[in-house]
Amino acid sequence: MGEQPIFTTRAHVFQIDPSTKKNWVPASKQAVTVSYFYDVTRNSYRIISVDGAKVIINSTVTPNMTFTKTSQKFGQWADSRANTVFGLGFSSEQQLTKFAEKFQEVKEAAKVARDKSQEKIETSIPKNKNVQCCLVPRRPVLWRQPGSNLASSVNGTDDEKASHASPADTHLKSENDKLKIALTQSAANVKKWEIELQTLRESNARLTTALQESAASVEQWKRQFSICRDENDRLRSKIDKLEEQCSEISKEKEKNTQLKRRIEDLEAELRDKETELKDLRKQSEIIPQLMSECEYVSEKLEAAERDNQNLEDKVRSLKTDIEESKYRQRHLKAELRSFLEVLDGKIDDLHDFRRGLSKLGTDN
Repeated sequence: MGEQPIFTTRAHVFQIDPSTKKNWVPASKQAVTVSYFYDVTRNSYRIISVDGAKVIINSTVTPNMTFTKTSQKFGQWADSRANTVFGLGFSSEQQLTKFAEKFQEVKEAAKVARDKSQEKIETSIPKNKNVQCCLVPRRPVLWRQPGSNLASSVNGTDDEKASHASPADTHLKSENDKLKIALTQSAANVKKWEIELQTLRESNARLTTALQESAASVEQWKRQFSICRDENDRLRSKIDKLEEQCSEISKEKEKNTQLKRRIEDLEAELRDKETELKDLRKQSEIIPQLMSECEYVSEKLEAAERDNQNLEDKVRSLKTDIEESKYRQRHLKAELRSFLEVLDGKIDDLHDFRRGLSKLGTDN
C-alpha cells in the first residue's frame, strides 16, 4: 500500500543556517504544502514538503524529536539524521497548534511502534538461542558416542545399516534427521538474527551518536531559544509600538479625510467667490459709465435743487401773496358785508318809497 498522507497544511519552510546555526534560511519563496505520511510496511511516519520538483523537507519522525513553538505562528524541530533544524511559519496560531498536536500524536505513535519492534526482537532472539543450546549438546551424543552399536549403525555402510537395523535404530535415525533439519534451520535463523542484531547495533550506534549530538546541541538550542525569545520580546514591543503608530495613523487618516472634505468645501466656496469676483469685475467695467451718469445726475440734481429753491422762494412769495390776498379778501368781504347792509337799507328805503308812490298813485 506504500505511504499515505494523514495530515496536510500550508506553511513557509525555513532551515537553520549551517554556518552560523542561528539565522533562518527560507527554503521556499511562498507557502507550500507540508504533509504527514504514514508508511504501512515500515510502520513509520515522515514529514514531507515539496516545492515544485524540489523536496525541501524529508524528515522521519522519531520518539526523540520535539516540536517547539517559538512564537504564536512559528515552530521548529531538529532532525539529527538530516543534521539540520526545520522551521515552519504559519498564517495563523490555530494552524500552528494543529500541526504541533499532530506532531505529538505522530511522535507517540512512532514510540509505540519502536517499543513493539524491540519487544518482537527481544522475544524472538532468546527462543532461537534456546533452540540452538538444545540442539548443539545433543549433536555429539548421536554422532560421536564411541564404542556403541548406535555409533556403528550410524557410521557404518549402507549394507551394515540394512543388516543390523533395528526399530530403535530406525527411530534414532529419524530423530537424527529431524535434528539435522532443525539445526540447519536454526543456523540459517542465527545468521539472519546476527545480521538483524548487527543492523540494530548500527542503528543503536547511530541513535546514540544522534542523541549525543542532540544533547550537545541542546545548550546551543537553549541559547538560541533565549536569543529568539529576547528577539521575540523585542519584536512584540515593536509590534505594540507599530500598532500604536497604526492607531495614530488611522486617526491622522480620519483627520486627513476631514481636512480633504474641508478643502473641497473651501474649493467650492473659492469657485463661488471667483464667480462673484468675475461678476464684480464685469460690473467694475460699467462703473466709469455709472460714475459719469452719476455726475450727470448729480448736476441735474443740483440744478433741480436750485430750481426747487427758486420754486420754494416763489412758493413762499406766493404764500405771502395768498396771505395778503386772503387778508384783502377778508377786508373786502367785510366791506362787502357793510356795503350789502347799506344796500339792503337802501333797498328797503326804495321799497318803502315805492309803496308810498304806489299809494299815491292809487289815491290819485
